[in-house]
Amino acid sequence: MRLSPGRGGSRARGEASRKDAAELQQVLLPAPEAGGPPLRQVRRRLVLALLVLAVTTLLVWLGRAGYHDNAHDHLDLLGALYYATVSLSTTGYGDITPVSDGARLTNIFVITPLRVLFLIILVGTTLEVLTTRTRRLWRINRWRQDLDGHVVVVGYGTKGRHAVETLRLKGTPKESIVVVDPQRRAVEAANADGVAGVVGDGTRSDVLRRAGVERAAQVVVAPQRDDTAVLVTLTVRQLNAGAVVVAAVREDENAPLLQQSGATVVVTSASSVGRLLGVSTLSPNAGAVLDDLLSVGNGLDVVDRPVTRSEVGRSPQDCGDLVVAVVRGHRRLSFSDPEVALLQPEDRVIAIHRTDAVAGA
Repeated sequence: MRLSPGRGGSRARGEASRKDAAELQQVLLPAPEAGGPPLRQVRRRLVLALLVLAVTTLLVWLGRAGYHDNAHDHLDLLGALYYATVSLSTTGYGDITPVSDGARLTNIFVITPLRVLFLIILVGTTLEVLTTRTRRLWRINRWRQDLDGHVVVVGYGTKGRHAVETLRLKGTPKESIVVVDPQRRAVEAANADGVAGVVGDGTRSDVLRRAGVERAAQVVVAPQRDDTAVLVTLTVRQLNAGAVVVAAVREDENAPLLQQSGATVVVTSASSVGRLLGVSTLSPNAGAVLDDLLSVGNGLDVVDRPVTRSEVGRSPQDCGDLVVAVVRGHRRLSFSDPEVALLQPEDRVIAIHRTDAVAGA
C-alpha cells in the first residue's frame, strides 16, 4: 500500500516527536536550567492556582448574601466553590450572579484581578513547559555537535566514578567526558559532578550513539558484570574501530575474552586488589608506595609523556623523572632494554613523576 504525502509527513513528524522524547528522557546534562525541571514548575503553578481558587471561594462565601443562586434559596459553600471555578475559568454560566453592590464591587476589584492571575498561571505553565522542552532539546543538540575526541565512561559505579575522577585530575575537561549508565540516579550523580550522561543500557548501539561513541577517542568500560563488559566492548568496537578501549573485569579468566572482543587494555580488579594486598602484607611500605602511585595528584604519579628536546640522545636513566618504560612506535620496552639506550624524538616515556607539592617540599 502506498502512503499519501500527508500520511507520510504525519509519520515522519511522529518519529521525530518520539526521538525528541527519547532525547529528553535519556540525555541528562549538568547545570540544569534556572527554575528547575518542568514538572516542578507545573506543580508549583498548580499549587498557586489552587490557592487563588481557595481565596476566591472564601471571598464569595463570606459575601454569599449578595449572590443569587437560581438553583437554591441561598448560596452554600459548594455553590461558592462552583461560582469561583466558573468565574476564574471565564466560563460564566450565569446561574449564580452577584446582585448586591458589595458583591459586584468585590467582583470588579478583587475577583477580576484574581481571574486574570489565574489565567496567567495556566497560560504561563503551558508556555514554561514548551519553552523548557525546546531549550533542553537545543542544549542537547548543541552538546552533541560539540562532542568529538571525548571520553565515554560506561558504568558510573565505584570503578567508573574513580575513573572519571582520575581523568579530571589528569587534565581532561569535564565537558569532554560522557557517562553511560542504566540507572538514572547514577547519571544524575554524574551531573552533580559536572559531567553529562546518558541513561540506558551500554550494550545497545542506540544508547552509545547518544553518547557520541562513534567520535570518542577513549572508552572506559566499567559495568558491574563481566559479561556486560564483553557485550559493551563488542558494541563499542562495532561503532568505533579506532578508539582506545579500557575495560575492567572481575575475574582473570574473562580477560582474554575481553581482549578478543577488542579491548585495548584489560584491568582485572580482583587480582589487582589481591596483588596489592599481598605486597602490603609482606611490605607495608611497598604497599603504601604502590597506593601512592595509584592516587593521582598526591605524592608520586605515573605519567605517560613525550621525550623532551633536552632528553633526546640521552639514556632513560638521565631523565629528570624516574623512567620505567619507553614506548617506541607500537612497542613498550623496559628502560633497561639495549634498544632504548638512547632516546629518540618520537619516543614516549612511562615515568614516575613527583607532584608539585612534593617537588616543592
